[in-house]
Amino acid sequence: MSLIFYGWGEPIYISLMIFSIIFNYISTLFIHKYKKRKKLSKKIFIITLVTDLGMLAFFKYFGFIINNINTLFGLNIYFEKLALPLGISFYTFQIISYVVDVYLNKVKVQKNIIDFGAYVTMFPQLVAGPIVQYNDISLQLKNRKENINQFSEGIDRFILGLGKKVLIANNIGLVWTIIKTTEVANLSVISAWIGIIAFTLQIYFDFSGYSDMAIGLGKMFGFKFIENFNYPYISKSVTEFWRRWHISLGNWFREYLYIPLGGNRVCLIKQFRNLFVVWFITGLWHGASWNFIFWGLYFGFFIVCEKFFWGKRLSRLPKCISNLYTMIIVIVGWVFFDSNKLSDALNYIKVMFGVSGNAFIDNAAKYYFYSNFILFVIAILCATPIIYNFHKKIKSHFNARGAIAMAFVRIFILFLSTSYLINQSFSPFLYFKF
Repeated sequence: MSLIFYGWGEPIYISLMIFSIIFNYISTLFIHKYKKRKKLSKKIFIITLVTDLGMLAFFKYFGFIINNINTLFGLNIYFEKLALPLGISFYTFQIISYVVDVYLNKVKVQKNIIDFGAYVTMFPQLVAGPIVQYNDISLQLKNRKENINQFSEGIDRFILGLGKKVLIANNIGLVWTIIKTTEVANLSVISAWIGIIAFTLQIYFDFSGYSDMAIGLGKMFGFKFIENFNYPYISKSVTEFWRRWHISLGNWFREYLYIPLGGNRVCLIKQFRNLFVVWFITGLWHGASWNFIFWGLYFGFFIVCEKFFWGKRLSRLPKCISNLYTMIIVIVGWVFFDSNKLSDALNYIKVMFGVSGNAFIDNAAKYYFYSNFILFVIAILCATPIIYNFHKKIKSHFNARGAIAMAFVRIFILFLSTSYLINQSFSPFLYFKF
C-alpha cells in the first residue's frame, strides 16, 4: 500500500524505490550470511553503502557537481536536469541505518522482504521524515497493537499538524513570499526583519506540522515514531536549538557519522574536524547548493564556539538574553537557507542590520506589521509550550468536560483547515524538495 502511495506521487521513480528495497534486502542477507568471513562481509557492506549513496549523489548532486566543474575549468558540459525522487534523502538514510546496524550486529537481519519494504516505504513519514531507524521500529513491524485510544490520539495529532501547516505556515508564509521577491533596494530594515521572522515561523510550523501528521498517522496504524521537534525556538543556545530541531536527523548524524569519526573521544583538533565534517554534510544533505553548505558550516561554527569557548558563560546569562542570542543566529541562518545565492543572502542581511543605507521603516513595513499582527502573535505563542500547557490544564482540571471542549476545538481546526485547503492553491511542504 505504501508503494501505491509513493507511485501516486512519484510514478517515474517507483522502480528506483523497488530496486532499493530488493538490493538492500539481498545485500544485508549476504552481510549476515558471511559475517564470520569479515573481509567478504566488509566488501559487501562497502558495495551496498556506495550504491545507496551513489544513487542519492547522482540524483541530488549530479547537476551541482557539473556546474562547479564548468565554473572551475571554464567548460560547458551539457546535462539534463534530473527531477529529484520524492523523499530520497529520507529513505536513503533509513536504509543506510539498517545496513550499518546489520553489519555491526546491532539488529537482526530482516528475512521478510515485506516487513523490510514496509520499513523503507512506510507512507506516513516516507516523504519528509521523521527519519526512523530500523532499531526503533523492528519490533513494531510484527508486534504492534492497534486500539481505539491510540487511533484517537493519532487523529488528534494529525489534525494539530494539519492546522499548523494550513492555518499558520501557509498564511504566514505569504508575508515572506511577498517580501523576499521585493527588490532589496526597496526594503526597509523593519520589512526585512518582518519577512525573515515570517519565514522562521513558516518553516517551523510547516515541517513540525508534517512531523505531527506523520506521527499521528503512525499511531493510527499502531506505530510509535520518535518526536522530531521539541519547541526549538525557546532554546538558550544554538547547541540546544539543534537538540530540539529535526531531532531524528540530529540523532542519525550523531550515531552514523559523528561517533564513527571519533566523536569526543579524540584530540581537540580532530573534534573540530568531526564537528565541521558533520555540519558540512548536514548543509549538503539539505540541498545541492553552496548556500546550504554555508548554512551548515555557519551553524557548525557557533556550535564549536559554544562547545569550546563561550558555552559556559552563555549558560550563566539570563534566559531572555541567551534566547535572544540564539534566535538572532537562527533567524540570520534562515536567510542563507532560503536564498538562491550567497550574495542574495548577504545583501538581505545587510538590510536587516542597517548597513546598506536602506530606510529604517516605511509604509510597507507598517502595513505588513499591522495586517499580520494577530497572526504573528498566534504563531509565536504556538511555537512555545504555553498553548500546550494551557491545553493540559483544561483537560486535567475539567476532566470529561475539558476533553469534550478540546475535541470541539479539534473539529473546528479540521473544519477551518479544510475550508482553507479548498480555497488555496497547491502549497507543498517545504521539506519535500530535500
